[in-house]
Amino acid sequence: MDEEILQDFLVEAADLVDQLNDQLVDLENSPTDSDLLNAVFRGFHTIKGGAGFLAITPLIEVCHRAENVFDKIRNGDVAYDEVAVEVILRAFDVISESMEQLNDGARELPENDPQLLIDLDALTGKKVEKPVLNASNSTESALQLAEGADPDGDMSDEEFEALLNQRDSSGSAKNDSAILSLPEGVDPDGDMTDEEFDALLNQRDTSGSASSDSAALSLPEGVDPDGDMTDEEFDALLNQRDTSKLVPKIAPSPVPKISSPPPKAPPKPSPKATPKPSENNKAKPVTKNTTESTVRVDTKRLDDIMNLVGELVLVRNRLLTLKGKNTDPEDLANAVANLDHVTTDLQASVLKTRMQPVKKVFGRFPRVVRDLARKLGKKIELKLEGEETDLDKNLVEALADPLVHLVRNSVDHGIEMPDIRAAAGKPETGTVVLAAKQEGDHILLSITDDGKGMDPDVLRQKAVEKGMMDEQAASQLDDKSAFELILSAGFSTAEQVSDISGRGVGMDVVKTMIAKLNGSIDIDSALGEGSKISIRVPLTLAILPTLMVGFNEDSYAIPLTSVQEIFDFNSEKTNKIDGQMMVRFRDESVPLYFLNEWLASDKPKDNYKGDKVVIVAVGNQRAGLVVNQVNGQEEVVIKPLGVMLKDATGYAGATITGNGSIALILDLPGVVERFQ
Repeated sequence: MDEEILQDFLVEAADLVDQLNDQLVDLENSPTDSDLLNAVFRGFHTIKGGAGFLAITPLIEVCHRAENVFDKIRNGDVAYDEVAVEVILRAFDVISESMEQLNDGARELPENDPQLLIDLDALTGKKVEKPVLNASNSTESALQLAEGADPDGDMSDEEFEALLNQRDSSGSAKNDSAILSLPEGVDPDGDMTDEEFDALLNQRDTSGSASSDSAALSLPEGVDPDGDMTDEEFDALLNQRDTSKLVPKIAPSPVPKISSPPPKAPPKPSPKATPKPSENNKAKPVTKNTTESTVRVDTKRLDDIMNLVGELVLVRNRLLTLKGKNTDPEDLANAVANLDHVTTDLQASVLKTRMQPVKKVFGRFPRVVRDLARKLGKKIELKLEGEETDLDKNLVEALADPLVHLVRNSVDHGIEMPDIRAAAGKPETGTVVLAAKQEGDHILLSITDDGKGMDPDVLRQKAVEKGMMDEQAASQLDDKSAFELILSAGFSTAEQVSDISGRGVGMDVVKTMIAKLNGSIDIDSALGEGSKISIRVPLTLAILPTLMVGFNEDSYAIPLTSVQEIFDFNSEKTNKIDGQMMVRFRDESVPLYFLNEWLASDKPKDNYKGDKVVIVAVGNQRAGLVVNQVNGQEEVVIKPLGVMLKDATGYAGATITGNGSIALILDLPGVVERFQ
């Protein structure tokens, strides 16, 4: 299996799988939509073609049968009913899982569930019998079409089964009737060489005059050897060639050998037929999740970047001419201003190459909601808004899991059963809205449902029952704080644990992951009307607006998105509760963390007069960071820490500041963890 071709296939197939995921759910609601039917048919067909080129047999088997089903459906011979929906979705899940396995490094896929293949065949109304290969029939074409099959039409089930069956059993042939003998001297186990490909074409051109068994790769009967090469003709050549070369690589066939051929002498090495060990035969390291490291970029964006790089070169040349002693300050100021303009535009253009529509995340949810609703016996409509909103590729990947937890939570806990909704005067079908929009340098994601909402009194009571707080503390929680209890580890209002929810871990995971992204969560709910959970995250993780703080000569960067307020330290407004120094902030007691004790421990302080308190939001909590001085705001480019420091708690990375010094970027969840 050629690794480079495989990676190209995986990138292309990932997009096709995402599209099929959306299209199959839409098709369930519009089963006669001809455009959708054709799109789904093309999706399965394209994946099958790529898998066929790489000889990934289990994937070919499923895609081919699914393709046949949709060919029947779009021609009006088969209805896309509930039975067909369930079978096709099972097939799609197999394809999706196969892609994940290949992405994770697997190079051999397990055999398909025979029942799935039978169910797919049953949808077409055909009972497929596997043809028996007669190895002694040496005068017949090895890969002949099934009797009665149209050689010029699409590949039928019988034809496809014949190919696979002959491929599996072709290793048992013992004489000159061996399937598809290649030209003498060509290694059947190697990649296709120039000689081999030329031989295929030459045999095609001369096949009309060939009359004996020596004609390798004979064309299917009925194909005009003197006309232009048709798609069927070319596919037949490649399929026959692929079938013959793959025989030695196939796992031992269940078909018993007809006879034991004498052992073959080892083939003589050929410069072209045998790849160099140092290049092609050397085991290549498998990169896990290759498609995640690939981004498709519009060529127009690349052209814009190239133009800006050209302008950058011009500015550099201008600055080089101005570095003399007699430089006019005004000329230098103009050149620097021009440099600032170009670098700003270049930064924006490069960031755009990392941007992807949030649809890449949203695309999985129609299927998630559909399956959950059926499992729970609920009627739910999912609405997607703002799918074209762009955000950083790393964020697209990081937000997938938190959103899955939130959507499942809305479906399971939010939307009521149809009879309960009807009794409350609501439509039986509940609605979940998943939305995204850009707000300045942030992305706002929201999950809204019109379900039963949350009862703050019930949440307070659950917190007391689970020992999270006493009754007095619970009674002092306002409704907003009560709603935020669902983000606590181990907190759940479910009466019983199911495979969907109830263990109290999902929402805690959401809070942790969003905090790592320097984001925040807001929860709002109205009893009987529904709930809304909003997530706010930075537009990109590569460039970060920060607040620069200092301790003597050292500078540190705090993500500006988390900073809420800055004020002077005043010991009169502080008090100690259970050993923790607290400060009063907007009628709330906020813990104080004296960063000097950690970042400048060699210079202990007793008096913090003149220091600043930076109030930051860490998840749904607040903390006050006491720093020596605040040096202003600065956009920084995040550089990861070295291997030796990657596990250091409290640091998110490093950057080079405007004055050329190095500053560490603080990871606020890690900082709080350190002090707690």
